Amino acid sequence: MAHERSESATSLATQLARGFTRALQSRAARLGFSPGQFPILLELWEEEGLTQRQLLDRVDVEQATIANTLARMERDGLIERRIHPKDKRAQQIFLTDRARAMRGEALAAAEDAEQAVFAGFRRFEKELLKEYIRWAIANARKL
Repeated sequence: MAHERSESATSLATQLARGFTRALQSRAARLGFSPGQFPILLELWEEEGLTQRQLLDRVDVEQATIANTLARMERDGLIERRIHPKDKRAQQIFLTDRARAMRGEALAAAEDAEQAVFAGFRRFEKELLKEYIRWAIANARKL
C-alpha cells in the first residue's frame, strides 16, 4: 500500500532527510552552525553578496523559513547584511570571517554525515540512489 510508512515515497524521503539532519547535527554544532543553515552556507561559500530573494530561489524554502534562518545566522555571527548598492530596499548577505574559516571543516562534517547515512552502500548503489533522487526532485519542481 502506498500509504504504509515503509512503502510511501513521501514518508521515506522525509525519514531520509531527517536522518541526514541527525547525522549532521552534532558535527555542525561543534562548528557553530545548524543543519538548516548549511544550504545557505553552501550558497554563500560559492557566491557572497546574494540578496535574500536570490537565496530563497536557490535554496528553495519558504520565505519565513529563510528569514528566520538568516536572522539566527546573523545573531550567531555567521553572516552580515549590507545595503545593496543599486537597490536601497534590498540587502546583500555576506559571510563573516568566522563562517568563511569553517568552510573546510563544515564540508568535511557533511561528507562524514553522508558516509554515515550511506554506510554499507557500494559506490554504484549510492550514485544510482542519488541519480534517482535528483530525477524525483526535478519532477517535483515541475509541479
